[in-house]
Amino acid sequence: MNIESLRAAHCVPRKGKEGGLSAAEIESGLALLPDWHRDERTHGIRKTFAFADYFHAMAFVNAIASIAHREDHHPEMEVSYNRVSVHYSTHDVGGLSLNDFICAAKVEDLRAA
Repeated sequence: MNIESLRAAHCVPRKGKEGGLSAAEIESGLALLPDWHRDERTHGIRKTFAFADYFHAMAFVNAIASIAHREDHHPEMEVSYNRVSVHYSTHDVGGLSLNDFICAAKVEDLRAA
């Protein structure tokens, strides 16, 4: 797994434990995504993004919604005035799948643009 392959990939349905990632695969994926971290409480990954104001935070949320629609993989988001916390996990595998890292890489691309 590398960042270019994540950016180019698309989500596919993943189910059961066989669709999940090992601890080593999760650590490898996190190493590619700056400031993303494991959320042990939810068995997912999370990152909080800061913005100048509410307008820019909401534009970011809408861009993530577009990714979620295209990939059919939807994050949980918490929005405040100038912050957006993005959380990915795959309920059908009971933890993390490759889909979570694919979408997180695409979210990172939004921030770089």
